Amino acid sequence: MCEDIVKLLLNKKHLVDSAIMRYLPRRFDKDYLEFAFGKPKYAYDLDALSKSLAEPVWDFLDRGGKRWRPALFMLITEALGGDIKKIQDFVILPELIHNGSIIIDDIQDMGELRRGKPTIHRIFGTDIAINAGNFLYFLPLLVFMKNRHRFKPETLLRAYEIYSQEMINIHAGQAMDIWWHKGKTEDIDERQYMQMCAYKTGTLARMAARLAVALCEGSKEMEEKIGRVAESIGVAFQIQDDILDIVSSGKDREKFGKSYGNDITEGKRTLMVIYTLKKASKEDRGKLLKILNMHTKDRGLIDEAIEILKKYGSVEYAKSVASKIMKESWEEAEPLFEDSEAKNKLRRFVHFLIDRDF
Repeated sequence: MCEDIVKLLLNKKHLVDSAIMRYLPRRFDKDYLEFAFGKPKYAYDLDALSKSLAEPVWDFLDRGGKRWRPALFMLITEALGGDIKKIQDFVILPELIHNGSIIIDDIQDMGELRRGKPTIHRIFGTDIAINAGNFLYFLPLLVFMKNRHRFKPETLLRAYEIYSQEMINIHAGQAMDIWWHKGKTEDIDERQYMQMCAYKTGTLARMAARLAVALCEGSKEMEEKIGRVAESIGVAFQIQDDILDIVSSGKDREKFGKSYGNDITEGKRTLMVIYTLKKASKEDRGKLLKILNMHTKDRGLIDEAIEILKKYGSVEYAKSVASKIMKESWEEAEPLFEDSEAKNKLRRFVHFLIDRDF
């Protein structure tokens, strides 16, 4: 099943990248500048725009990434019997926003490595990285403007409202995460963590799902239900990401594409950390909090923190929570779709996201 879904993701990746190229070529020319920004009143600096927008963005996009959110968008569209050609440009929304959020997140976390290479702000500078990341938040609006002739005004408005609300939500999730890993709060409730994930990671999966339903002119009830399911998938995906950060090393770490113990260095309050802080002895709790608040890159201290997390069974606990969320999500989603090969592909895809090792 894993190979089947990896093949599917590679195929969808080609479609996604082709769609991105229509809205963000690797190098800008006069025609693109007028397509994206309109006719200039004075004159564009083609070289400056290409080197400060196209180059850093494609440097990042070319590093890989699973493109699973747009794949989810397409699979839901197929499962609903929608016209993928009609809505294919919208597939880039969750992917561009996701990559923009990572570029910005790496600046906020002072990250050094992402997808096996130095972070964008380390290569191009913080000023260019901030601008490029923000550009990826707003570029999707071009899709709405360039496709207004394909949809009823009320359908396009509905899709625009989904985009707008989820863009607001993602910043709420990031705000909680930043505040916590600064060490501003020692006691974080597990439900608060889930809400943070629902907004930081779940929101783009939810956006992809809700957009698919809205653009296929499905009911508001269907949009809400499938959106909730996709949000749960995003939460489970984040928990699995947190687990991989702890258990990956060597070649697995290279495949994962981040520095060793990245979440420990950043002081992240993951589900494993929250669980351990509730279960640990006073001594271990104090040690773990101290290491997290140091934002250290010291291998010995990172190993010590990871051993404390493992000592109290936090990895197993997080795996069980992620599996439970995914199982319950699919049980809620299954009755919403008619039996079809598209539905079967969607089911396999959902389970792959939690069983993956990268």
